[in-house]
Amino acid sequence: MKLSIVFIILSIVGMNQISAQSGQGASISEDLPYHQIPEYPESYSPGSVAARMVDALGYRFYWATQGLTQEDLAFKPSEKARNSMETITHIYVLSSTMLSGIKREVNSKPKELSTFEETRKATLENLQSASNILKGGKDVENYKLVFKRGDQTTEYPFWNLLNGPLADAIYHTGQLVTLRRSSGNPMNPGVNVMRGKTKE
Repeated sequence: MKLSIVFIILSIVGMNQISAQSGQGASISEDLPYHQIPEYPESYSPGSVAARMVDALGYRFYWATQGLTQEDLAFKPSEKARNSMETITHIYVLSSTMLSGIKREVNSKPKELSTFEETRKATLENLQSASNILKGGKDVENYKLVFKRGDQTTEYPFWNLLNGPLADAIYHTGQLVTLRRSSGNPMNPGVNVMRGKTKE
């Protein structure tokens, strides 16, 4: 009887420790976008193809940042390199830049967020919003990157959105996968980027 009580107590303590560790990083967040990649559209169009690229980024970013701890977020391979949290913040800024262009708004500095969880959530939601607009859009040439600095306005066509912030965000998401492997917390091996689904 005493042995059973000790076992129950140890089990509860162990579960609490797991919960605490999850709180330091990210617990499984089924309510966030891109736990898996959405079903692909029935037809090809400029908007649906571009949206699929954004969805591919969303799925990769979701799993590259899933379950990160404070130790992972602080890790950087060298003194001059970005750590994981700084890289995540950069991807958040890139997602905001993309969304501004797709919403046909002048790019502005996004809201500063204080926690990893807020930054991760905002990034995934930016990507989902951008994808939804692209899926419903027909004239992607109208989605321009517009930057205003003082009296000077600079515009870039949609092509630059693809090879600029979108490609850059994919590039940096790959860095996160390498950084977390280096900090001893590799990405879930069940992630299947071809199928866009994860075996858990």
